[in-house]
Parts: sequence; structure tokens; C-alpha cells
Amino acid sequence: MSEIQLNNTWKNLLQNSLEADNMSALKIFLRHEKNQGKVILPHSSLWFNALNSTPPDKVKVVILGQDPYPTPGHAHGLCFSVLPDVRPVPKSLINIYKELQDDLGIVNHNGHLQSWAEQGVLLLNSVLTVESGKANSHQGQGWELFTDAIINELNNQSRPIAFVLWGAYAQKKGAIIDPQRHFVLRAPHPSPLSAYRGFFGSKPFSQINRFLQQQGQTEIDWRTGE
Repeated sequence: MSEIQLNNTWKNLLQNSLEADNMSALKIFLRHEKNQGKVILPHSSLWFNALNSTPPDKVKVVILGQDPYPTPGHAHGLCFSVLPDVRPVPKSLINIYKELQDDLGIVNHNGHLQSWAEQGVLLLNSVLTVESGKANSHQGQGWELFTDAIINELNNQSRPIAFVLWGAYAQKKGAIIDPQRHFVLRAPHPSPLSAYRGFFGSKPFSQINRFLQQQGQTEIDWRTGE
């Protein structure tokens, strides 16, 4: 837990949220879980990887996820992303890649999205930790209010940002985003249960790059390498 670090710009921006009661309660909960011998994923040094990889002034795109993968060795603090050697790639990410290929002709094999984050894509989960082997186990413990504060800060930015809301959970969480000021993309979740209900064919990647081009910003290179 001593290895937790947060980018100073984000820390200053979120100071009030970091000192709020929900974060104090969250710290107590996480310490208790750790003292019980439970394995918390990802490693504490990666809890804020999304924020540390994409400082607030660099955010061009926000993709909202739910919570980290509960499989050891998968999660590393970016929603939908896994570490480079993880095979097979998770099913939702496989569908994201299918849509990327259909949209822009890009074929990705590795599920590591760190390069997206470093280009300005904030890959933000609503909940930043999970107990190993137990999906959604840290919901309702305080992370949601903290990540709501992040979205609120970005919504209040004067420069337009592309917000990608895949599925009902992300769309509910992103309800505060002002679509008059920002570019908001809504589609079904890319999971196998819902991808065929409108995620496939939604062409989010070309839409985002077109938006960035219109804003005079550099487009995202969606390739992840091998």
C-alpha cells in the first residue's frame, strides 16, 4: 500500500475528493481486506495507473469501464486492458478489436492498451480495485464517488473531450457529461452478451479521430503492437 502514487496535477485537482469521508472509509476497507489475507488487484502501485498515464491536461478521450479484471496477472489499472503477455485476450476486448478492424482496418493481437493511455485516452474504471477471483467485490466501497469527481472535473474543462460510454453502467455514470460541450459516444457494451445489439458497426474509433481532427488535435494511433 505504501507504493500508491498519484500524479501531482491530478492530486491537486482532486484534493477535496481525496480527503472526503468516502475515501477515508475506502482506505479502512482496503486495509481490512489486506489484513484478512485477501489479494487485491491490481497491485497497489497500479491503482492510479489510468490517471498517472494520462494527466488531466493531456486527456483527449475518456473510455469508462466498470472494475478491474479479477484474474491475477491481468489487470494493470486501465479499463479493458491487460498486461502484454495475457492470452487469450478477454472477450470484451476481442470485440473491441473486431470493431477496430472493421472501422479502421487495424489488427491488434496484444491486449495491452498502455499506448492508448499515453496518447491521451483516459481508460478509467468506475471502481479501481477488486478482490482476486471475485468480480465486482469492491463496488459500493467509495471508489465510485472518487471516479465521479474525476468525470466531473473533466466535464468542467473548457476544451472539448470525447467521452465513450459503452453499456448502461457507463451511460448512467456519464449522465453528468454536457453533450453540448463535449463529444459523447454511446453504444451497447462490447461484451459477447450485448455487442451484437449495436456495438458492432458503431465505428467509434473513426468518429473519435474525426472529432480530434476537427479540434486541431493529433489523432489516436489505435495500434498496440505485437
